Amino acid sequence: MKYLLDRTDEQILVELKANARISHADLSAKVNLSRNAVRVRIERLEREGFIKGYTILTGDGGNSQNVTTALIFVYRHDRMRGGEVIQALRKIPEVVACDVMTGDFDLLVRVESPEADRIRQIWQLIAEMPGVRDTLTAFALSSVIRR
Repeated sequence: MKYLLDRTDEQILVELKANARISHADLSAKVNLSRNAVRVRIERLEREGFIKGYTILTGDGGNSQNVTTALIFVYRHDRMRGGEVIQALRKIPEVVACDVMTGDFDLLVRVESPEADRIRQIWQLIAEMPGVRDTLTAFALSSVIRR
């Protein structure tokens, strides 16, 4: 049976999205539950797949170093296979996301690096992978929403 979220669960998720490090005590005050009830609900939300993980977005220690972002659209020779391409992409630390797509291209790969030349190197690696037929790369000019 699929677990349905109630209003309190939704409030908990909103608060955790805003601050994943919020203490159970602070969260319990915001949603009007005891700390133990909040803990139990969070555990259930994790178990049921509503919370799939926690992420840390690292900074540069206040040095305001810019990160260059590129989106690389990848077309594989065999659209239904080609798992070795995805496995190879998992090993590149600058690849922060990879989505299987519909349409002309098979994969959308998001690459982030402080050095544009490193993105060029990664593009070259991807383009030369066995199973990759074509790529298209676009650089992000700015990031206006980041969650």
